Amino acid sequence: MEKQVVEVTINQAKLRIIQGDITKQDTDAIVNAANSSLMGSGGVDGAIHRTGGPAILEECKQIVARQGHLPTGKAVMTTGGNLKARHVIHTVGPIWYGGDKGEPELLASAYQESLKLAMGNQLFSISFPSISTGAYGYPVAKASRLAIGTVIASLRQSVTSVREVVFVLFDSQTFRAYSSALKEIIGTSNEKD
Repeated sequence: MEKQVVEVTINQAKLRIIQGDITKQDTDAIVNAANSSLMGSGGVDGAIHRTGGPAILEECKQIVARQGHLPTGKAVMTTGGNLKARHVIHTVGPIWYGGDKGEPELLASAYQESLKLAMGNQLFSISFPSISTGAYGYPVAKASRLAIGTVIASLRQSVTSVREVVFVLFDSQTFRAYSSALKEIIGTSNEKD
C-alpha cells in the first residue's frame, strides 16, 4: 500500500502525495510539525528527533536560546542529522479551536514559511507531513484542502528553486483526504496540470 502516489505538475514543480514515513524521505528538506519549544515530543516531531539524532535537538536549543519559542505559523531550519534529508524545517501549526481563532491563516502561514525557507536556501525538494491534524486536532478534510491550495498557490506565483513537493501521509485515511483535496483543487485525477 505504501506505493500509492498521486502526482501533478505545477509551474515546472512536481507535487506528489504518498502514504509513508516522512523520516525515510530523501528530499533536501523534510518539514517537522513541531511545537513552539522545538524540543521534540510525540507524533511526527518525536519520530524526526529520534531518527535524526541529537544534532537536530542541539540546533533547536541554539535557535530557542537565540530567539525564544517559535511562534505558530513560523518556521526555522536545522540540519537533518542522521536523516536522509539534509535539512529539517520546523514549523508550528495551530491548535484547532473550531476554526474562528485564526487557525486557517496560521496553518497556511506554516506551509508558506516552510516553502520560503526552502526557496531562500535554494533547496530543490521538500516533504511535508499533514501539519496540525494529529494532537492539535485540525480536521483532516479542512487541513488537506488548505495545505494543497497554499502549496499550489506558492508554486504558481513564484520562480523557485523548488522542483518537488511531497506530502508524506502516515495513514490511508489522511492519504485519501489529501488525494481528494488535490483532485478537487486541480480538477484532475492524475498527471499534468
